[in-house]
Amino acid sequence: MNPGASIDSIKGVGDVTAEQFRKAGIRTVYDLILTLPRDYEDFSNVGRIADIQPGSVTIKARCESVSTRPVRRGMRITTATLSDGTGKINAVWFNQPYREKQLKTGEEFVFTGVFEFSYNRYQLTNPSAEKAAELPKEQHQLMPIYRMVQGLKVPLLRKLLTELKPLMAMLPETLPGFIVQKEKLMARGDAVLAMHFPGEKDRLEKARERWAFEELFSLMLASQLNRQEMSRLEGYSLQFDQKIVRDFVQHLPFELTNAQRIAAWDILQDFQKPTPMNRLLQGDVGSGKTVVAGLAARQAAHAGYQSAIMAPTEILAIQHAETLNNLLSPFGVRVGLLTGSVKGAARKALYDAIESGEVDVVVGTHALIQETVHFAKLGFVVIDEQHRFGVAQRQALLSKSEKMPHLLAMTATPIPRSLALTVYGELDISILNERPKNRKEIMTKIWSPNSRPQLYALIDQQIKEGRQAYVICNLIDDNPDNERKSVEAEYKRLNVGEFKHRRIGLLHGKLKPAEKEAVMRQFAAGDIDILISTTVVEVGVDVPNATVILIEDADRFGLSQLHQLRGRVGRGAHQSYCYLMVSSSKAPSQRLKEVEKSNDGFYLAEVDLSLRGPGEIYGRAQHGELNLQVANLADAKMIQRAQRSASQFLESGEDLLQYKQLAKDVERYQRLTTLN
Repeated sequence: MNPGASIDSIKGVGDVTAEQFRKAGIRTVYDLILTLPRDYEDFSNVGRIADIQPGSVTIKARCESVSTRPVRRGMRITTATLSDGTGKINAVWFNQPYREKQLKTGEEFVFTGVFEFSYNRYQLTNPSAEKAAELPKEQHQLMPIYRMVQGLKVPLLRKLLTELKPLMAMLPETLPGFIVQKEKLMARGDAVLAMHFPGEKDRLEKARERWAFEELFSLMLASQLNRQEMSRLEGYSLQFDQKIVRDFVQHLPFELTNAQRIAAWDILQDFQKPTPMNRLLQGDVGSGKTVVAGLAARQAAHAGYQSAIMAPTEILAIQHAETLNNLLSPFGVRVGLLTGSVKGAARKALYDAIESGEVDVVVGTHALIQETVHFAKLGFVVIDEQHRFGVAQRQALLSKSEKMPHLLAMTATPIPRSLALTVYGELDISILNERPKNRKEIMTKIWSPNSRPQLYALIDQQIKEGRQAYVICNLIDDNPDNERKSVEAEYKRLNVGEFKHRRIGLLHGKLKPAEKEAVMRQFAAGDIDILISTTVVEVGVDVPNATVILIEDADRFGLSQLHQLRGRVGRGAHQSYCYLMVSSSKAPSQRLKEVEKSNDGFYLAEVDLSLRGPGEIYGRAQHGELNLQVANLADAKMIQRAQRSASQFLESGEDLLQYKQLAKDVERYQRLTTLN
């Protein structure tokens, strides 16, 4: 059998099973071999129920009784009594009704899960259950856990993989021999075999090291090749004009931070090069990225080139257009706004002004990439919150220029260094890590639902002093299957309850663009005291008079998202407050405690990466496409090893095409991570 053979060529795989595999994206023998375990369970330390303590536990037991009951629409709970002769405990599973049939067999199972105090009693929550008879006979052996393939039973998957063991050991090497030797890596075939049949922990660690290195090496090689290709492109050379820049800075109503000065200098230096700039400007909320982009757009306009600034939402595009118009109009630089709301004659007039060069800076949403938009001389492109746009969308905007324009990608989500090196490896990076001098630290506090009256009194006091507040909920409509607060329900409740004497506004993604814009205008003008909103206000909303943000069900949000939301306040001279309301009276999570103690987005990004993984930061869709099965993007040491080896491979002059699988992986990563 060869790795490229169809999945149904494996003994024991019939038509139905083959179809289930294909639905899961497993079409060949090689696909199955590379479907690596998502985790491992260690059955070397099985305890007795009599000795059980709170925390992660593994026990061997039989089920004495089991039942399943519905608790509300869409939710069923299965409860069981487990016994091992030394004692009994309760186990509970949420939405896993098949457990009842599984446990009624009377067989002995090994259960692994968390023994915790929940719903007024100690219980084993959502444990895995493996038939004791099917577990490895050898002591200290680890049991691989695979992602579920619908319609396929795990024992069959393990049986098929056992038949493929000889083929695994013979898999050809994909990495250059000198790198495998220098890094002291396990051979690829041995590593695959050890991943599926680990045995001792040391052997598994060496296999995981090999696999993580290979995934990161491919990623680093892709970014270095992208960087090489960028250096061969011809761009526009925009000469630095000191007087123009000095006049712009002197007319600002505030003083630039040192970080802003350094970032602006980096961009202006890049402008002068014959190759196009490819830079990422990452700055914490309120660090002043738009001002830096405005300074660069001023220089571009003076040199005779247009700038295009693309934002992911209409609210953010409007905000940028207003800010840039205030900054640039005193110098005769004309700013246009192109969004879905601009229609009819006004849209046609704007198209004509862009094509004739009458407009110097065009701010917009996806509307900028439509075929009907033609630039006279586009030399500078800014993509804000760039991870929210796909590769094709970014390329569509860049292609509106004769040569490759200078590119500045901006993000308000601070990116950990390890992630920046891998996913954004082809970019030069500028960091804004200082807050403007007049900004005060936002005071953050976690609140329990039991203390709601005291919290509302604090918010009301702020409004009495002339300030404004946000209340953030993560649902739009009430959902009977979900206890989380919704903006609709909260809007109605507060209007007749604690804040009936205040002016309350409502904002969410289902409102029409014109309605959203009207609400935001009212809030910015001070005509709304409390704005109840979903996370639609997460980026770009700038109301200096808003000093309080209450985030309901804060434990349901990601750490980076909480930090972004907190950045909606603290944008003026007044002291601001962020209140994190948890959904129950349980002790707050580590994530919330980190947000409470730190206002440093870069520190929180590192914590978020270690707690929740790169999908939160890079963008869930893009990260899923990376398809990293083993590599950890928080592992800075492994990333440095892979980066160094990728450089050595390029310096060696070896032909990548002689390593077919490596070349295939690298080519895929080049398409996924490139901005151009």
